[in-house]
Amino acid sequence: MNRKLNRRLALQTLASTGAVASFGPLSLLAHAQKPLTVGVIYVGPRDDYGYNQAHAQAAAELKKLPGIKVVEEENVPETAAVQKTMTGMIAQDGAGLLFPTSFGYFDPHILALAPKYPDVRFSHCGGLWTEGKHPKNVGSFFGYIDECQYLNGVVAGHMSKSRKIGFVAAKPIPQVLRNINAFLLGARSVHPDITCSVIFTGDWSMAVKEAEATNSLADQGVDVFTMHVDGPKVVVETAAKRGKMVCGYHASQAKLAPAAYLTGAEWNWLTAYKTIIEAAQAGKPHPNFLRGGLKEGYVKMSPYGSSVSEAAKKNADEVKAKMLAGSFDIFKGPLKDNKGNTILAAGKVLKQTDLELEKMNYLVEGVVGSI
Repeated sequence: MNRKLNRRLALQTLASTGAVASFGPLSLLAHAQKPLTVGVIYVGPRDDYGYNQAHAQAAAELKKLPGIKVVEEENVPETAAVQKTMTGMIAQDGAGLLFPTSFGYFDPHILALAPKYPDVRFSHCGGLWTEGKHPKNVGSFFGYIDECQYLNGVVAGHMSKSRKIGFVAAKPIPQVLRNINAFLLGARSVHPDITCSVIFTGDWSMAVKEAEATNSLADQGVDVFTMHVDGPKVVVETAAKRGKMVCGYHASQAKLAPAAYLTGAEWNWLTAYKTIIEAAQAGKPHPNFLRGGLKEGYVKMSPYGSSVSEAAKKNADEVKAKMLAGSFDIFKGPLKDNKGNTILAAGKVLKQTDLELEKMNYLVEGVVGSI
């Protein structure tokens, strides 16, 4: 208790002398002299072969940077528990920048804490920061990984024999729906009659339900899988045991099933992390809204597996080149949802930067399933 009190008093004293940064121009000298403590918070284990591991890999690289100290905590639920974790990192570890990485951390938890700590920067992964609505010391970063899921779909379209591909998903939030739709659209660019069956498990990490969903889809004839759950390990291994093929997500799962693994959509979170950290170290305004895709180095593809056909590689590489050149759009009309409603009229295109995509609430025609 005394340690916490002394810590608080010390911080107050430093603040009064200007040594604790307010992240304005006058604090540049303080930043140059004092290491920046960065807190990274994970909703699951750091070695989950998935979402948390992708962030942990970036955090490991941060530890190599000069003037940076990293503190981490894993298995923090999307409840008031994350407020306690963030408060502890700020008060006890002196964190000046936090990366709370899970979707449910944003509202209400980050939004509740940010006004209490105006000199601390909060960078959330996946939330939708809004000018005039959310605090200036809060920011959102994310990547256009639907580009990679589209490329997964192109490869799946070539490799599927049944013309049935499958998607095991956690929750029907916009980012997940965007990935499902992109996966199917990529496959349909190869075979217009292919379908994608989706099962929602209801949570980011539910191993039993993920296995059940994978087996159920396999029973329905699905022969190529992908997913949007925190740890794809169960889906990858279950699909492989059933003799099916897999496109990975978040990080590479190739080691788990080398023969079944085709390719995968991976994050490269270090790109966003470094941009946010460099702004903090230089005393520049906190980046409130960061987005990027393949072109910007926010996402990347897993290497092709040994079973991927030359035709699939060639097709996917051609599309990827267009994405890197900024000349390819995933969502373009005419486009209907799987209930028959027109989503995009002929000639209309949604660019990756269009915020309408971050509010997606539908499944496209050809996706078998419901929200």
